[in-house]
Amino acid sequence: MTTDDRTWFKFLHAGDIHLDSPMRGLPSYTGVPVEEVRGATREALTNLVNLAIEEEVSFVVIPGDLYDGNWEDMSTGLFFCREMARLGTAGVDVFLLYGNHDAESKLTKKLPLPSNVHSFGSRKAETFYHDPTKTALHGRSYKDRDTFENLASTYPMRQPGHFNIGLLHTALTGGQPNHEPYAPCTVTELAAREYDYWALGHVHDFAIVSNEPHIVFSGNLQGRSIREVGAKGAVMVTVEDGVIAEVRHVPLDVVRWAIVKVDLAQSASKNDMETAIRTSLSATIEGLAWTGPLMCRVVMSGETELHDLLGRSDLTLRDDIRALASQFGDHVWVEKIVIETRPLPAHSGALYNEADEMVALFDAGLDDPALKASLDNELTDFANKIPDVLFGHSPTLQSIREKMFDEILHRAARALATRTGGGIGP
Repeated sequence: MTTDDRTWFKFLHAGDIHLDSPMRGLPSYTGVPVEEVRGATREALTNLVNLAIEEEVSFVVIPGDLYDGNWEDMSTGLFFCREMARLGTAGVDVFLLYGNHDAESKLTKKLPLPSNVHSFGSRKAETFYHDPTKTALHGRSYKDRDTFENLASTYPMRQPGHFNIGLLHTALTGGQPNHEPYAPCTVTELAAREYDYWALGHVHDFAIVSNEPHIVFSGNLQGRSIREVGAKGAVMVTVEDGVIAEVRHVPLDVVRWAIVKVDLAQSASKNDMETAIRTSLSATIEGLAWTGPLMCRVVMSGETELHDLLGRSDLTLRDDIRALASQFGDHVWVEKIVIETRPLPAHSGALYNEADEMVALFDAGLDDPALKASLDNELTDFANKIPDVLFGHSPTLQSIREKMFDEILHRAARALATRTGGGIGP
């Protein structure tokens, strides 16, 4: 576009869509907006397409993980194609590559895409040109899920006379929490290609890694579990006269996840605990300024007289905290309750009786692979016999299903200490 002798355009960078990925860790109790939550990744993609059309962007770049592994329902791919076709009708091109999750699926490679969608091959790095904006886009898809080759080293140098964008699905180097080290490379290596913008995918948190040149993770489009907290969306980039004028993260998610940290160090009664939980919930909700479905994990910590009390009834504690959360609106839900409290110093470190010695054995079991293997065998068999509906009503059953054996042993130790008057902490 040209205005007052200035040439400018906008494009959207959206990675890790994970279309139709299941939401993980949601409780199955009455009132949860199940259909809204299940359709969150689709609605987030629709929000992306709507934004691109409303803002009249020139094109959209998607650096991998359109889908979520080896999807088998063809409706997933058809929905993606329909949304991309909407962009085509509006004159918006799409440039995408396939990441590690896409490489798992045979259907992904067979799916015919609309004519406005351009996908990078996996044999070598390729370059597409967007003539209206004089942009050269470089990228390479994954051939296999476990791609540990430095793909960036195969990308060409910048094309003179063009605005240059590199699309890459990578963890970079130096380690990214909760992400496999696929297609490793360094910021220095990316900068050496002399591109104007690197659109990265794979890491699910928005991050501007570098400003010279711009190297950006858009994060994923929709958070899918408590490991993906906060606002999720895409990056709107404005280019003026061949120079990046603005890089702005735009939330597009439908369901949001949050961790509510509750310090019980000053709590000596149940009323004190409820006040602390209510205060932490309020601060978290106000800070997010979010009115859509909000899934909260409540984590209680601190040295407190209530430590033994918290080791008793899971159901009572769960229902009390859910009742407190409901006071903030019918969009607030408690995904899980985690107890990380400790007994007061006067009660810690001493073995009061034989039961306390048993508690100490539980703690030692946390480092015993044989014990965990035994728990895996026996508890998995037990869990398979339990109706699914019951799992949403007990954090302990949820821990069994998720194979969180450290937490199971912690719960057992707390329960034993409570019932015998002991004071061993977690």
